[in-house]
Amino acid sequence: MRSARGVVVMSRRGQALRVLALLLVVYALPASLLSSSSSASVASSAAVDLPVAQLPSGSVGPSTIAPRIVPSDPAPSLVPSIAPSPPPVSPFTGLPTDLQAPVLCVKIDNAAVARPQSGLELADLVYVEPVEGGLSRLLGVYQSRVPPVVGPVRSSRASDVELLANFGRPALAFSGAAAEVGALVAHAPILDVSAIARSGDYHRDRRRPMPHNLYGDANRLREGGAPPRDIGFRFGPPPPGGRPLPATEVRYSATAIGVQWAPAEARWVISMDGAPLTSASGPRPGAATVVLQRVSVSATSVHDAAGAASPFAATVGSGDVIMLRDGLAFTGNWSRPTPDAITTFNLPDGSPLAFASGPVWVILVPS
Repeated sequence: MRSARGVVVMSRRGQALRVLALLLVVYALPASLLSSSSSASVASSAAVDLPVAQLPSGSVGPSTIAPRIVPSDPAPSLVPSIAPSPPPVSPFTGLPTDLQAPVLCVKIDNAAVARPQSGLELADLVYVEPVEGGLSRLLGVYQSRVPPVVGPVRSSRASDVELLANFGRPALAFSGAAAEVGALVAHAPILDVSAIARSGDYHRDRRRPMPHNLYGDANRLREGGAPPRDIGFRFGPPPPGGRPLPATEVRYSATAIGVQWAPAEARWVISMDGAPLTSASGPRPGAATVVLQRVSVSATSVHDAAGAASPFAATVGSGDVIMLRDGLAFTGNWSRPTPDAITTFNLPDGSPLAFASGPVWVILVPS
């Protein structure tokens, strides 16, 4: 039988052991929690992009981890990017145009009583030609822009047939022609849309005297004409060697054709017989490039009503040329060996005379 003192000692030892055990539990608990917390933190960090998938309602079991696919940057394309094609440009102006649209050429009166003309300001290209009595006549070429009405329309000449031989088969509007010229037109690569062939597409303006009052419906007249083709013009930056030229003049025996640089408009404007050439249907006609093409001119067997011989301006051959652009003059030469060949315009060293983009006027200058 234990004594009372022994019982007390054992009781105190038991209490001490319980206290010690409690202290061990208390000190061990933070370490466990710390270890658990660290493990959870690492696991959470490793699974930051992997959310916990939800179990269907009523299911039993632990939650499962469903991987989430994280999109990455798209792989670079192995197919090279293709730049859009530049719009097609006109062989007459160097500016964008519909190359399927037909070409209409119109023989336009340039007598003093015929001015101001209609539709001349919309021509892509204008040729100035010598005719009987030292006068001039115009050949307007329309493709990019077409006026509703053009005129006054006058008769054709043999010069037109040769001039247009490398255009393909353009429509040619004219009032009529001498029998010899009519035969040339009939056998040329030209669509005859004259007032004789297409009378319904013309009308007379009774406010003007005959024969200077015939006008054509350009949109109807161009139907059936061929699309544009290369006739030899080249467009680009100005070549070297230009000299400033504010104005110049070409003279036929009864006509003076003036050309003036208009800096504010950045183009050349035209005068006829000392007066500005204007338009009855729009702004004053003008050009980005003016070509003074020296050609051989000879008399033909065709005569007008006054008995004057009709001149023939030869555009097949070669000769000197002065090109005007950007307020500058450039000298060179032109060459066209056959009627169906293009006309080349070159500097003396053989490099091309590059035209400025925009309407072009070509003045045929008798040599």
